[in-house]
Amino acid sequence: MAKRSAKQLELTFRCWGGARKGAGRKPARRGQRRARHRRRPKLTRRNPVHVTLKVGRDIGNLRAKKRRQVIRRAFAEAGRCVDARIVDWSIQKNHLHLVVEADATRALSRLMQGFGIRVAKGLNRLLGRTGSVFVERYHARVLQTPAEIRNARAYVLNNYRRHAAVSGRRPVDDWVDPFSSWAWFDGWRDLTRAHHALVRQAHAGPKPISDAKGWLLRVGWRRRGLVRVDEVPCAG
Repeated sequence: MAKRSAKQLELTFRCWGGARKGAGRKPARRGQRRARHRRRPKLTRRNPVHVTLKVGRDIGNLRAKKRRQVIRRAFAEAGRCVDARIVDWSIQKNHLHLVVEADATRALSRLMQGFGIRVAKGLNRLLGRTGSVFVERYHARVLQTPAEIRNARAYVLNNYRRHAAVSGRRPVDDWVDPFSSWAWFDGWRDLTRAHHALVRQAHAGPKPISDAKGWLLRVGWRRRGLVRVDEVPCAG
């Protein structure tokens, strides 16, 4: 029986999937501002970053109990990252504020990607939905000076007071935002005995922040003054 001549199979490899309908960044809704796709600045441990993350309208109030529990777990899990650290944070109605210290630009990107995925998966599971949770990429502002860092930490931790002031409300003077990392912040100027009791209670649970390593975030910012509990921060 005659042997068939071997025929070489030609395999075609493609490194790009081609144009797809609906691919690419979606256009912003009318009146919606989006973070521009600028190249991230080079980072070192010296200069922390003020990060803002905003969620879509259909996610609901992030300060609601079950939603904030999902986010707090993500903050605690982010503590496993060794080359980037979430040092301060607060949960607002539709956005998050963070002060982050990263050893390099890539380290910040990895940290925020992992944190964002954990939050998105948790909220989607809770709400029985799929798809994007955050409406845009995170916005990051590099903090260069002790004054900038001091103001950013006050802005993040007392951000609810700022929103209240804008709407004509004012929390009582000794009120602290329970949906923030205030209990792990050691730069308050005027904590009372009642505050210290709340701090001890909070420290009994999982630690939802990482300790700063850079000089500016540990020590340098204090030269511009400690933060008052009743301080209403200016726009960051």
